[in-house]
Amino acid sequence: MTRLGTAWRRFWFEPEETSTLALVRIGFGALVFVWALTLTHDAAPFFSDSGVLPDSGYDGRPSAVWTVLDLTDSGTAVALVVAGLCTSSLFLIAGLYTRVAAVVVFVCLVSVERRNPFVFNSGDGLLKVIAFYMVLAPAGASLSLDRWRRAKDAFWEFPARAPWVLRLMQIQLSVLYLSTVWTKLSGTTWNDGTAISYAARLEDLTRFALPHWLATSELLVNLMTYGTLAAEAAIGILVWNRTLRPWVLGLGVFLHVAIDLTMRVGFFSYALFVLYLAFIPPETASAWVRALKRRVLRTARGPALTPSPEGGAPTRIRASEGAKSRT
Repeated sequence: MTRLGTAWRRFWFEPEETSTLALVRIGFGALVFVWALTLTHDAAPFFSDSGVLPDSGYDGRPSAVWTVLDLTDSGTAVALVVAGLCTSSLFLIAGLYTRVAAVVVFVCLVSVERRNPFVFNSGDGLLKVIAFYMVLAPAGASLSLDRWRRAKDAFWEFPARAPWVLRLMQIQLSVLYLSTVWTKLSGTTWNDGTAISYAARLEDLTRFALPHWLATSELLVNLMTYGTLAAEAAIGILVWNRTLRPWVLGLGVFLHVAIDLTMRVGFFSYALFVLYLAFIPPETASAWVRALKRRVLRTARGPALTPSPEGGAPTRIRASEGAKSRT
């Protein structure tokens, strides 16, 4: 029992470098910013009192549901919410007043999604869940302007924190895939191997249509349907194995890029990719960031200078050439 308790505490609370969390924060902030930009053109028709849903308290909505647009859903209020979402997502990317920015992002996401849920899908809902995790996380602990203001000289260090919020994100990803497989197997078309054929022929959702021979081939459709189920089950389970993790996440990237190329699924795939970042080991994330720092500094300094053999003006040489000359 003591061993189990020790493993439990280590999994949730043993401090680790916050470099992984910083990558998740930056990736999520960038995704929310792009998501918010896509709302700007249709914000008033979708969310204001002069739009397609003029009554914010439409029939069937639970009475406990509330958004800031319940106070006023005029066109000006909607524009302010969308502008607040864009601004707070930029603050989140930069890590400036990080927790406050995360709260604003969460409130704005919840407000627009609850004001008119009919224009959103599960990917948009996943953004809302990740935003809630950002509120709970010490997301500004590293690679942030907050870090710069607190400890400028230690900006490139990654202070250790308990990783329990990252663990929630990881579990969220695993549960999402396994529940998806369970739901699909509860139906008919995924069991008989024809689901991909139906999905490929939904003309209102098609981005680039599959060739007719592919969408109607029983053998190939069966392979794609059962292959999708196997891939999702593998990601949900094998992502916890450090050796197999890069392979199954790579498989997930291939799967979701293929889905996004063939179907209009909104931001669902990209929200999943943000959760993929949560599985990067902190030592790997730290090494990536430090390598990027060295490359940026080397680029900023430019080529090295070496005296001319004839005593003239110095000439520029590449770093690799300088290394050869020293050997």
